[in-house]
Amino acid sequence: METVPQRKQRMQGWFRTVLICALAAAVLVCTVTFGGERRIPIYCVDTPDKKVAISFDAAWGDEYTAGILDILDTYDVKATFFLVNFWAEDYPDDVKMIAEHGHDIGNHSATHPDMAGLSADKVTEELETTGATIEELTGKRPTLFRPPFGSYSDTLIETAESLGYDTVQWSVDSLDWKDISTEQIVDRVTRNVKNGSIILFHNNAQHVLEYLPLILENLKANGYEVVKINDLIYHGKSHVNEQGCQISDGPGKTEASGDNSDADGSDKNGGDGR
Repeated sequence: METVPQRKQRMQGWFRTVLICALAAAVLVCTVTFGGERRIPIYCVDTPDKKVAISFDAAWGDEYTAGILDILDTYDVKATFFLVNFWAEDYPDDVKMIAEHGHDIGNHSATHPDMAGLSADKVTEELETTGATIEELTGKRPTLFRPPFGSYSDTLIETAESLGYDTVQWSVDSLDWKDISTEQIVDRVTRNVKNGSIILFHNNAQHVLEYLPLILENLKANGYEVVKINDLIYHGKSHVNEQGCQISDGPGKTEASGDNSDADGSDKNGGDGR
């Protein structure tokens, strides 16, 4: 039979165990809550101006690239192209042509992996390889980076930042890489666009030469100025809120509360983009 001293000792041991668990839980909560906010890429920009940016990811094929550049010239629009290294190596003349037409070129990795789980060294290798190729072909080192599949981590963003890159996603996914019609793509983009939107297209999308002029006409008819991403984002003091919207920390700027995604849009990590 358990004596009173034994019961007291058992209860004290139980209490110590509960206390240790409670303290451990408290430390964990404090670490999650106060130990540092998760890094989020730029999905859109908080701006009162009717400005949007269009972007093209280039990883597979080049049959439509010249046509895209002709359309952009026709509408006097500058865009941003995110290039994978093997694409740049396969189509060096296209890389030079994009730059010669006055468009910005961003880094889209070397081998198009899911980079969320990569170490800082592997991220550096991916970015430095592509950055060097782009600089060799254009004479200009890229300063924008878009992770493949929209997949990211704190390590990825921090490493990219240390290499001089702003990590940029999108707030409007055209879904042009899916088997949907020109009409569906145009409706999706024009329905979801707003001030500061960054729109995602692909240079090898099946209907790109059909939908691109229609979307540009609609944007201009609704008073939007289409600019390069580097001309949309803030390069001074700023922060990115929980919705992925970049906010200027300059005088008179207030934080927007809007969502970064389109109506049925992409997840903020591991999105629809390719």
